[in-house]
Amino acid sequence: MSLPILIDRADPIAIVTLNNPEKLNALGLASWKQLGEVMRELDADKSLRCIVIRGAGEKAFAAGADIAEFEKTRNTSKSGKKYGTVLEATMAAIGRCRHPIVAMIHGACVGGGLEIISLCDLRICGASSRFGVPIAKLGLVVGYGEMKGLIDLVGRATALEILLEGRVFGAEEAKDKGLVNRIVADDKVEEESMAAARRIAEGAPLVARWHKKFARRLAQARPVVAGERDEAYACYDTEDFRIGVKAFLAKQKPEFKGK
Repeated sequence: MSLPILIDRADPIAIVTLNNPEKLNALGLASWKQLGEVMRELDADKSLRCIVIRGAGEKAFAAGADIAEFEKTRNTSKSGKKYGTVLEATMAAIGRCRHPIVAMIHGACVGGGLEIISLCDLRICGASSRFGVPIAKLGLVVGYGEMKGLIDLVGRATALEILLEGRVFGAEEAKDKGLVNRIVADDKVEEESMAAARRIAEGAPLVARWHKKFARRLAQARPVVAGERDEAYACYDTEDFRIGVKAFLAKQKPEFKGK
């Protein structure tokens, strides 16, 4: 049996593949659990500078949860809670990851797949990609931990439109809604996604991590206090700051060390 989640390295970039192409990369309970474990493992790896998440093949990023296994894994409130606890822990692991995450989106990106990309930092899709959360047609609820990333990305009104209507819509509408950053030709999705990941990886990794941290903090209602504001000045004490300034003045490409 093939592994539900694959990890490849193109140092310093990790490529995480949702690996269930026969079912358009639908995620079962084992897939959700392993994806969370993988994201926590990658978060702890300070040698990384970027993560790319994609689906196997080019037909789908992910078609959501694997409904065929619901009879065994998600058919009562008790089993639903157990399943949801795993799913929400995985969403939290993606959302809390210190490294920038690029979503490489081929084809269908619905349900749980759309929830995953909402937690990524940059989302690139093909012109024929399709999006939506048709969960109302299953009588199934999107829990708090699943919904948060979507609301943070597109806002309450748009999130509710997506959830209440349950429509599946195209790439242009997805971009209008703020679900994706960039649309490219279908045969250019991998090329552009990896190019974006390399551009991120060429930047100062500590700066990228700080920017992600600050953006998450600013999304919280409570005001930023003085001690937190001071962290924005810690960059001046890093070796990477000295490397960057020196390279800029010499008109050279910086080689950051993450120190």
